[in-house]
This record gives sequence, structure tokens and C-alpha cells, in this order.
Amino acid sequence: MIITYTQDDGTVERIDTDALSALEAAAIEEAMDDVPWRAIEARLQAQDPTALRAIVWAVRRREQPALKFADFDVPGWRRRLKARLTRDEIGDALTNIMTEALSKNEDSMIDAVAPHLRKLADDPADVDRCLDDLGKGHLTRREKESAD
Repeated sequence: MIITYTQDDGTVERIDTDALSALEAAAIEEAMDDVPWRAIEARLQAQDPTALRAIVWAVRRREQPALKFADFDVPGWRRRLKARLTRDEIGDALTNIMTEALSKNEDSMIDAVAPHLRKLADDPADVDRCLDDLGKGHLTRREKESAD
């Protein structure tokens, strides 16, 4: 997952959660009252302010080891912090959805989730690429045709 943090001057800092160390992830879990990492990832997808702030805090501690989570704040977090999905995460989600859709022989599940994945994606075009990789590129074309 990519966390974007828009600075006061408009520059955007990108933090890849895959680049966090195990100790940083454990510190985040502890700072969030022992919330397990899997739940933190779900909260990031939901744009939870505490989870977003915790990721930035962990990275800031690399330069400021004494920085306390309770003292770290991001004013205007709603416009400045965003969690975005990577292409691998989109591919995993679509693979899981496709497995279930194939068992029911329907594409409607993929049709329903694709717009949501585009909204969360770091690069919305990754959704179309992943659909092509899964042999479901026709869903992308069908969506584009209905928009015209």
C-alpha cells in the first residue's frame, strides 16, 4: 500500500508500507493499542486517520527516534493523507474476486468492485492491466463503451 502525504508546499511524499521494517510495523501495532497488522491494512484501505498517521509517524521516527505517537499530528489529514493500492494488491483482490465469480459463472462481482479499486489505486490504469492479465479485459472495454 502507498500512503501519500501532501506537504504544506504541495509536494507529495510517498510511503510504501512494504518498505517498513518488521520493527516499524510492530511499533505501529503497539502504538495503535496492539491492533494486528492485517487490521491496520484494512483500516488504511478505509482511510482511517489513526492508521494513516501511524505510518507517517513510523517513518518520521527514522530521523527522530524519540518522537512519540501521541505527540505526532497531521493537521488537515483528510486532504493531506491518502492510502492507495499497489498493482500487486489490485491483482490479488481481482484474483480473489474472479475465483469466486468463476465459481458462480458471473462477471457482475468484478464489474461491481472495479470502480472502487480504481478509486483506491495508486495508478487507476493498474486495474485495467490486472483485468487484462486475468483474461477479463472485456470488462474494461464494456465499461468504457457504456461510458461513451
